[in-house]
Amino acid sequence: MFALSVKQPWATLLVHGLKTIEVRRWPTARRGRVLIHAARLPDERVEAWARVPPELEASARRIGGIVGVGDLLACVGYRTLAGFARDQAKHLNDPSWFKPPILYGFSFANLSPLSFHPCPGWMRFFPVDLPEHVSLP
Repeated sequence: MFALSVKQPWATLLVHGLKTIEVRRWPTARRGRVLIHAARLPDERVEAWARVPPELEASARRIGGIVGVGDLLACVGYRTLAGFARDQAKHLNDPSWFKPPILYGFSFANLSPLSFHPCPGWMRFFPVDLPEHVSLP
């Protein structure tokens, strides 16, 4: 399987379905089941951590491993601030974070958390061999 590394707390918000679009500066043609990896370095912005419900705070502190799985359905291009702002409830980014000329939103569904599995990450999609005892929903 392939994994996508996402900074915390965004990885936790994603796998728990509170966020369904992950924003990147590059597009992808990849579709299908994707593991979600919590990057080694978290997002330090206070605004990001303010979105974490108390019951998910411990999960959001886990870094450097697989934390969940989801189906990557589409890659949406955001060419305007208005388009980016329209999907704010899905990607949770402040509209002021929009950077022209384009940002891409990786749209996920069927998201679910997994037991933490430590592994190194990578900047784009990367292959992961999960141990046999890790079952995917």
